[in-house]
Amino acid sequence: MKRPVKTRFAPSPTGYLHVGGLRTALYAYLFARKHGGIFVLRIEDTDQKRYVEGAVENLKQTLQYFDLDWDQGPHFQSERTDIYLEHAEKLLESGHAYRCFCTPERLTEMRELQMKRGETPKYDRHCLELGEDSVKEKLDAGESFVIRQKIPREYINFDDHIRGKMEFHGRDIDDQVLVKSDGFPTYHLANVVDDHFMEITHVIRGEEWLSSTPKHVALYEAFGWEAPEFAHLPLLLNPDRTKLSKRQGDVAAEDFIKKGFLKEAMINFIALLGWNPGSEQEMFSLDELVQAFSLERVQKAGAVFNREKLDWFNGQYLRNLTTLELAERVLPEIQDEDYFKHSPFTGISLEELGENESERAATLHRYLGSVQTRLKGLNDAGPMLRPF
Repeated sequence: MKRPVKTRFAPSPTGYLHVGGLRTALYAYLFARKHGGIFVLRIEDTDQKRYVEGAVENLKQTLQYFDLDWDQGPHFQSERTDIYLEHAEKLLESGHAYRCFCTPERLTEMRELQMKRGETPKYDRHCLELGEDSVKEKLDAGESFVIRQKIPREYINFDDHIRGKMEFHGRDIDDQVLVKSDGFPTYHLANVVDDHFMEITHVIRGEEWLSSTPKHVALYEAFGWEAPEFAHLPLLLNPDRTKLSKRQGDVAAEDFIKKGFLKEAMINFIALLGWNPGSEQEMFSLDELVQAFSLERVQKAGAVFNREKLDWFNGQYLRNLTTLELAERVLPEIQDEDYFKHSPFTGISLEELGENESERAATLHRYLGSVQTRLKGLNDAGPMLRPF
């Protein structure tokens, strides 16, 4: 019996939600909804050193703002450590993993020598050759160790919905660390264990994870589990075709919210960054995207984040609102009295717009029609309304 479709969005709580992450969440959401499936939110917080206070709440609020509601979760990997360690032990017992006692100094020296020889730096399997007695002796002496995956020295194949048949040779893949010396699992082990037990059928993620996928496939095979289907999304690029980064402008989803971009415009714009509907249609509601979306129409090449096109989408959606709908959108932007002290409304109090939200919205409603066609964002409303 075929399993129901189940996708997940699995961000790390290390700060704001990048627009690339928002696109990943959107595609996973659309695919699940298109197939009547389940969308899961999972917080991958095994790296406690990179944890940022408040990041989880920010992630949840941002997804909810864009109407990307999850069906299960949020699940926190930090609460499932015992499960990962249990499965690391199983890999040790089956010979698919081994303890590595190499010091950071030895590893650094090893990598430097490999680079001098023009080789790709990767672990030389020094500790794989340790006998049981040597391992026991080191454990008894309290030596620090990590657990490494023993990558099979053979071809590893998998099919990708976007990139087709992929093939990697195990000799080119590092024996990655599965459990760190502090006892915390790495992303790779936790990711595979969670995707299996949460019954994820389709892993939709950025192409930066493509090189890690053969390691994950090898882990599925080591456990005797069926691997999910994979889809690796193209990079988002700056206009100069470098990887999208904050050095060239806004990259956080919340930055665009603060600058007055409508959620409908953002979703519509981001959906088309790498996906082609196969028609001339450009304007899509979220429900229309659910019906039209398919992984087969996602491109391999990087997608340019064209800010002018986003401005165009935002203008279209702003003009399609009724003036009352627009007033209701503008009102939250100016509800705080501080806005009037540090904005084009200086000299006006919030009460002058009305005693309550409905009266204030009605006041804005009367004047917004005069400026609506010129708005590029909700933040433009204040300066344009000042003369009134």
